[in-house]
Amino acid sequence: MADKKTVFVAFAIEDETQRDFLKGQSLHPRAPYEFVDMSVKEAYDSGWKDKVRTRIKRSDGVIVLVSKNSRTSTGQKWEIECAKEEKKKIRGIWAYSSDRTEIAGVTTYTWTDTNISNFIDSL
Repeated sequence: MADKKTVFVAFAIEDETQRDFLKGQSLHPRAPYEFVDMSVKEAYDSGWKDKVRTRIKRSDGVIVLVSKNSRTSTGQKWEIECAKEEKKKIRGIWAYSSDRTEIAGVTTYTWTDTNISNFIDSL
């Protein structure tokens, strides 16, 4: 098996439960990937941004959990911009079946094992 892929997860703090569900998928013993994120509830200082950029640089790609909360999440917006600056592949996944919020510049798919696996396989 190839080395595990590392996928950064950008999400609004209000969607933390959905992030937990997504991370749970990587706990399967055969999952060839791991998810990382930099969730914080405090203000975003320059030290946080440096750490996020380092994690994104080390990641093979970025999954953005997209919801109505994404519109007001300054941290998530910054993570997306950072991923674009670092030229990482980005895949939006709708966090909720009833929410089809769009983020400019992020192609978003429904949350299915196939959509997530195909993205990870493409990295």
